[in-house]
Amino acid sequence: MIGRMRERVVAACDGASKGNPGPAAWAWVVSDDEESPARWEAGPLGRATNNVAELTALERLLTATAPDVPLEIRMDSQYAMKAVTTWLPGWKRNGWKTSGGKPVANQELVVRIDELLDGRSVEFRYVPAHQVDGDPLNDFADRAASQAAIVQEPAGSELGSPEPPASPDTPKKSARPAGGAKSPRKSGGSSARTIKAKFPGRCLCGRAYAAGEPISKNGQGWGHPECRTEKVD
Repeated sequence: MIGRMRERVVAACDGASKGNPGPAAWAWVVSDDEESPARWEAGPLGRATNNVAELTALERLLTATAPDVPLEIRMDSQYAMKAVTTWLPGWKRNGWKTSGGKPVANQELVVRIDELLDGRSVEFRYVPAHQVDGDPLNDFADRAASQAAIVQEPAGSELGSPEPPASPDTPKKSARPAGGAKSPRKSGGSSARTIKAKFPGRCLCGRAYAAGEPISKNGQGWGHPECRTEKVD
């Protein structure tokens, strides 16, 4: 179990769902003493929502770490963090019902996480996702979950898996030429800005995209990043 003989463990976890619901996966990563990724694991969930993937990632991380060692968990999911820190006490008082009287979503996962948190010293830290200079541990977990969601296969350091590929959702650092002038915009997919869709829509390729999915602007509007045209207005 991870964490034995250490005074404090710093980790991150994340989930991904390609379609929400769609092909989903979870991932966690534990750092070394320099807060660089040391051990990690990712696993497929089949078809699931993003919320299920996020909660599963947290449950798997808590299961994989020693309960008697203080743990810092970095996450980019407001839902998963608030579910187990802000909303959970009220849900328990209300017999696992929301303030509106409805059954708590994903109750089985939330109950399991509550059990794993009992008696532990855990600090949750929110970190924004897909930032140019974002948290490296969260970025690693995000990439691992995204890759596992796409291929639907387990991965991790114990399996000898390679480091997960870079996320297309994270903007690239803009290099500036000598003199401080801005670099000219290049044509092609990698230079286009990628955001998360606020509303569902349809790409020019004919396929729909869901709210929360990454989209990029192309010559005729917004759509899948892989469907970008050569010129972006």
